[in-house]
Amino acid sequence: MLERAAVLLAPVWVYLAVRATGVLALAIMAVADRSDVLSELTAWDGGWLLAIAQYGYAGVPDDMLDAFGNHTPTTPLGFFPGYPGAVAAVGLLTGGNLVAAGLVVSVAAGIAAAFALATLGEIVPGGSRRAGLLLVALFAAMPMGVVLSMTYTEALFCAFAAWALVGVVRRQWLLAGLCTAGAGLVRPTASALIAAVGLAALVAVITRKDGWRPWAGGALAASGMLGYLAYVGVQSGVWNGWFVIQRTGWGWYVDGGGSTAEFVADMLVNGETIFDVAVLTTLLAGVALFVVAVRMRLPWPLLVYGGLVLVMVWGSEGLTYAKVRLMVPAFVLLLPVAIGLAKRRPGTALAVTISVVVASAWFGGYALTIWRYGI
Repeated sequence: MLERAAVLLAPVWVYLAVRATGVLALAIMAVADRSDVLSELTAWDGGWLLAIAQYGYAGVPDDMLDAFGNHTPTTPLGFFPGYPGAVAAVGLLTGGNLVAAGLVVSVAAGIAAAFALATLGEIVPGGSRRAGLLLVALFAAMPMGVVLSMTYTEALFCAFAAWALVGVVRRQWLLAGLCTAGAGLVRPTASALIAAVGLAALVAVITRKDGWRPWAGGALAASGMLGYLAYVGVQSGVWNGWFVIQRTGWGWYVDGGGSTAEFVADMLVNGETIFDVAVLTTLLAGVALFVVAVRMRLPWPLLVYGGLVLVMVWGSEGLTYAKVRLMVPAFVLLLPVAIGLAKRRPGTALAVTISVVVASAWFGGYALTIWRYGI
């Protein structure tokens, strides 16, 4: 019984071991920086999300400013409500301690994502149980995997997204639709997931598979994101209010990839900092891994999702150094690496994984304690 439980819980142990290594490295580096680990785990956007959880959108303190040093009644609406809502709910169980609640939500969501990724790595063509566990480890050790342990949205979004994709591969349309709807309340990255799930449901409808379920799953998929965008439109008085807030308050908008391409070209010649190298490597590696995933013929909905996340990261103007973090939801692009490692000798796979985990742990600490700009 205990042996079976240990096997079933293997994704949890793998995920928690990797993230514990990252948090430990951060704690050590925070001491050296005369800071503390809790302050680092709630930094940057984490502070905004906790404030929304505590005060609601209308009550966020006026001294919290956008990227241009302003605060308007609509400024907080740039953040989706899923994560703050979950933190507020868990806060009822933590005696109102929202920092603890935020960290609990992130850890629990990360564990949920780990189970989904282990399943995904097992059910895709060429996959296996070992590939699933390696996928969990690689996901937790992404360059900015530290955000999975912060009061950020990534862990919760990835949990919804991973289970939605499991639902698509298994043709469990209600699971896919409900999880996509949940993801749509957490991050705008859900638009990539909506497209993947929606197209897969449409194909099922056209080919007359699975009866009414793909109809329901497809209809549910867009409900979360469209519902919130409509809410922001009403609150701001402009139908595209959320996009206006993102552009005027946070500097994010679609530019077709011009700014990213310019950055990449500049960094190839003039890159000076470790973060320059990290952004450049992550962006180029994402493209290379997508090509490999296509050549491996991974299920096309996974390719649609991963490809669109990649397009969104490359195609947007905004804080360039945040793009390492924005690649975290593109976890499906790690499948070729996980499947390839699973076919190597256990010692080789373990050595590579440990190297990645150590590098990720150090870089996460560097990003929060040495690097002084937004992530």
